[in-house]
Amino acid sequence: MDSLPIDMNHPAVRDYLALVRLQVLTPLSLLINIASVAICIALVNPSMRIISKLHPTSISPQPSVIFAYVAVMYLGQIGHCVLLILARKPETKSALIKGVGPSLVFANWLMALWAIAWVFEWFIAATVLAGLLLIFLLYSNTVLLIYHAPTRSRPFDTALIHAPLRFFCVIQFALVLPLTLFIALGLTYTPMYNGTPIDYNAHRWSGLGVVLGTNLVSLLVIVLRRDIVWCIAATWICISIWSLRPKPQTVYLTTIVFTAIHPLALVAAYVHAYFYARSAVDGPDSTANGRGAVALPGDDSEHPGLHRESQVRGPREVDVEEVWGD
Repeated sequence: MDSLPIDMNHPAVRDYLALVRLQVLTPLSLLINIASVAICIALVNPSMRIISKLHPTSISPQPSVIFAYVAVMYLGQIGHCVLLILARKPETKSALIKGVGPSLVFANWLMALWAIAWVFEWFIAATVLAGLLLIFLLYSNTVLLIYHAPTRSRPFDTALIHAPLRFFCVIQFALVLPLTLFIALGLTYTPMYNGTPIDYNAHRWSGLGVVLGTNLVSLLVIVLRRDIVWCIAATWICISIWSLRPKPQTVYLTTIVFTAIHPLALVAAYVHAYFYARSAVDGPDSTANGRGAVALPGDDSEHPGLHRESQVRGPREVDVEEVWGD
């Protein structure tokens, strides 16, 4: 390394090498993720769908709705990989290298391992993997929002960097980790073999606690950040949960309510921000025609023309007050 005519410790060189590593590792990890999930869904017996039916919970989603969600998430990540190659703006490269970094690579690998653990019904291991996956995604999303916030001047950054990471984070936070934890803890409905119907209200309070807690956090993010992507993802998760029946009435009604509240809260947040910005621009001192108040000149004692006599003196004249004071 010392014989190379390049300073490997230079920040620009280090950023370039980090970008090259991401250009290789991110598509590879995404390919492994997609292949693992596809094999566990279509080729393995029992598949992920059958495992879900064998372990129904109070927060189990509709598989078709979740598959559509995951397909959109994968399409966003494919666009993210394309952006890694075509990025030219320094802000975009900084968001890819320092905002996302290797977190998405680790998240894709963990998602592939989670699918394998789910198929083998290693639910405790799957819960640990889902927790680690959520930690990586929360870290990358937090760094993106704080140091590389989305702007209208760079719409591709929002669509191909922020949106895929946010979609990935929401499904882990609101569905994958709680669902895996429910099955690991035995909070499932066991079929009755003596003709007695299944009591779907058995775990209604635990289901209500998870649904209410995750959606309140999502609502807080939507209102404070005015996050359209998080709103769409959280609403989509709610639809996937209430669309699969039977469900406890508490979980069913709560998810339906939040399906309506999330979009309404987003619209209300934008309306509030719009009128607050207008009131801040107008201000209490602005006139009726939209112009600010005219600044008046200072006191007459500050006018320089009144001090001409004190400023113009002869060559031997001395300002006594300036020497001895008042």
